[in-house]
Amino acid sequence: MTGFIPRLLADPRRLIALIGLASLALIAGAWFFELVLHLRPCKLCLEQRAPHYAAIGLAALALVFARSRRLQIAALIGLALLMAWSTGLGIYHSGVEWGVFAGPNDCGGAPAPAAAGVQDLMKQLQTTRIVSCTEAAWRFLGLSLAGWNALASLGLLMAALIGLKSALRQSENSLA
Repeated sequence: MTGFIPRLLADPRRLIALIGLASLALIAGAWFFELVLHLRPCKLCLEQRAPHYAAIGLAALALVFARSRRLQIAALIGLALLMAWSTGLGIYHSGVEWGVFAGPNDCGGAPAPAAAGVQDLMKQLQTTRIVSCTEAAWRFLGLSLAGWNALASLGLLMAALIGLKSALRQSENSLA
């Protein structure tokens, strides 16, 4: 294999780092949209973050502790499963936004900041907007953030599976 991408996919530790960093970038993007652009996430938006948080943690642990090929393969399997979960959540949420799937009954959005007193609470009750899972707060090229998460997660899933195949092939070759 020649070139950067084939070398990256052939080295499990680099690929684990890439998937962890990509998940970190996706989480940073979600926080940017929430904290800087003030787009309040709905329940499904928040659920889509869970696989990425787990992938960041798994990647960090694997980079520290997975010295053997067997542990690197286990980490790639875990990351592939997490990215499959994330892809599924992104597809489901996109489908809810497009009206293809029914959303959860309790989709009400993120909690508002704590009120300092009764006056603040009354003001929050009058101005708080419940975030529905059926409304995309932002779209780019026709896709919502959920759609972009599904595509990014699918790409990371494919990278993990290709890297896993390569790592398994290398393990078989070293045994022969």
